[in-house]
Amino acid sequence: MHQAEAELSRGKILVIDDDDLFRESLSTNLTDAGFATDAFGEGLTAIRHLEQKSDADLVLLDWKMPGMNGIEVLQKMRAEKIDIPVIFLTVLGAQIYEEAGLLGGAVDFVEKSRSFSILLRRIELILNGQKARRQQLAPQDGDDLIRHGSLALRYASRRALWKGADVNLTLTEFNIVAYLTERRGRDVSYREIYDIVRGEGFMAGDGDVGYRTNVRAFIKRIR
Repeated sequence: MHQAEAELSRGKILVIDDDDLFRESLSTNLTDAGFATDAFGEGLTAIRHLEQKSDADLVLLDWKMPGMNGIEVLQKMRAEKIDIPVIFLTVLGAQIYEEAGLLGGAVDFVEKSRSFSILLRRIELILNGQKARRQQLAPQDGDDLIRHGSLALRYASRRALWKGADVNLTLTEFNIVAYLTERRGRDVSYREIYDIVRGEGFMAGDGDVGYRTNVRAFIKRIR
């Protein structure tokens, strides 16, 4: 895609999937929907690309791939401090896989059998939710570092420190910690935290059970 087109796009999405036909079809649909795309057939090359040019707004990641599978790719990304939101694309629909993906730091889990319109809606909710959340969480006085007792939050870089030491949090985890910290002293619902994770208005397939399962997975990882 030309630079001018990329600048006018709705954002850049990186696709990682070893299925050539699926990867090409998905990339075409994303381009038609107004997104700039980069696509890779395996995880290691994609990670090297992100280390050199971390300009993607979101990653669509296949779970089952030869060599380095999806969860290993995600773990490597987080180890390298690549905190771009990740949606898993998979044919594995069991809850155990969804929970593993969320605990690994993914923000969503979509079965490949779902229509592109469903995936597009989830992409939009996540990207729009992130943009709104960044604006909401940003300190209004221009001070980058906000302290809450032993906890310090750097909003510009989305880094958390506990007693001066870095806390290894993903972008989503940072947003959850910041949200809870700024609302300390009052109850916060699963729905509120779920909106941070999935985007405001997203409907969990299992209703309230889905909210609790997903939120608990992130809280467990943060703890």
